Amino acid sequence: MTQTSQPVASHFISGQYVEDDAGARIDVIYAATGEKIAHVHAATPAIVEQALAAAKAAQPAWAALTGTERGRILRRAADIIRARNRELSELETLDTGKPLQETLVADATSGADALEYFGGLAASLTGEYIPQPGGDFVYTIRQALGVCVGIGAWNYPTQIACWKAAPALACGNTMVFKPSETTPLCALRIAEILTEAGAPPGVFNVVQGMGEVGAALTTDPRVAKVSLTGSVPTGRKVYAAVAAEMKHVTMELGGKSPLIVFDDADLDNAVSGAILGNFYSTGQVCSNGTRVFVQKGIKEAFLERLAERLDHAVIGDPLDEETNFGPMVSEAQLAIVERYIAQGIEEGARLAYGGKRVIRPGNFIQPTVFADVTDAMTIAREEIFGPVMAVLDFEDEEEAVTRANDTEFGLAGGVFTQDLTRAHRVVASLEAGTCYINHYNLAPVEAPFGGVKASGVGRENSKEAIHHYSEVKSVYVAMNDVEAPF
Repeated sequence: MTQTSQPVASHFISGQYVEDDAGARIDVIYAATGEKIAHVHAATPAIVEQALAAAKAAQPAWAALTGTERGRILRRAADIIRARNRELSELETLDTGKPLQETLVADATSGADALEYFGGLAASLTGEYIPQPGGDFVYTIRQALGVCVGIGAWNYPTQIACWKAAPALACGNTMVFKPSETTPLCALRIAEILTEAGAPPGVFNVVQGMGEVGAALTTDPRVAKVSLTGSVPTGRKVYAAVAAEMKHVTMELGGKSPLIVFDDADLDNAVSGAILGNFYSTGQVCSNGTRVFVQKGIKEAFLERLAERLDHAVIGDPLDEETNFGPMVSEAQLAIVERYIAQGIEEGARLAYGGKRVIRPGNFIQPTVFADVTDAMTIAREEIFGPVMAVLDFEDEEEAVTRANDTEFGLAGGVFTQDLTRAHRVVASLEAGTCYINHYNLAPVEAPFGGVKASGVGRENSKEAIHHYSEVKSVYVAMNDVEAPF
């Protein structure tokens, strides 16, 4: 039987579902079968206007609440999400194709963590007292920015909606969120839940659409802040448009992150880290460590153990909890991955595992490993965003760090070694915003997440996110007479 998850309407504005079928129809395709399971309509200019007007109107009263009051609503939403985790996880699987085994523990739960964390933090957002000579003093006020726009990616639609909404709303902002047109369903449920938890109408709104809708939102003069999760090319365009209007911005973009495995590493742990950094979510994770530098002495042992582990990947129906490796999100993304695999072979890399489509309905491809990859090869330079691992040899630490940093990207990096002095020394040298020692791809909400160089601007999560969704006003208070030169 065909799965279907047709939403009540395409958009969620001012606390209710809104439809305008004059907008272009966007079909939602289930990646595991190729079947159409739902559709939405792209936002018309009238819908965009309605959403921005609602967010603008709601913001002053929302900011006027105490942090405790805002936080209570966010924490209540977190509780609702956890209570409905299975339902939301199944929707995420239908939206993305990711295995239910994964979405049950990594998607809605992460969104709930963000809402709970920032809900708890909201009451602590205070200014400071700064004494001056003679009894004068300065105090600071942390203020909301106003209307924020969130632009989501298709790999973690529930999580990204919450990661952006939680700090924005905790600080007293309102938000208009545009999910990826590939995965439009999950953000609508988050809007529903926030409303149910007590968020006033207009505080969190969702509109659908492609690039032109995003452009209309990000360049509107009512918008104070734009937060994008997406590719580097998209990020460059949005960043340029937003910078022209001097808006606040957070850019969480792509990467080609290095994972360095030294010859003293625990082999099974290193292989596990490489699997998490390349094949979780079928490789569709921005921080993936897709350049795996393996010290020459253990390269063949690493490849052999990796192949043994990949033989146990369960490729199949994502709604079956035994499945742990699902399809690509779309036929278009699968075609991109296939082109990179062909290019890797053409440029002389050794195909050590996989590399072929899985013969079944849907967008399935085998986990793929290339060995003997050199730094100049396309598969070692460009973000593939699919389950393709490039294994590169290295001799010593200095060489590994130099080559790891030889990239325009700087999102993440990792090291596996039992020499913790070396581990700390290496990660201190990596040009990346998020690093791992003897693990890979964990993203607790309490820790900042984001990149350097072309991989982004600003940080998601942690107390750092508060700085990106608020600004500080300084007030100088004179307690003495004022002197002037004339």
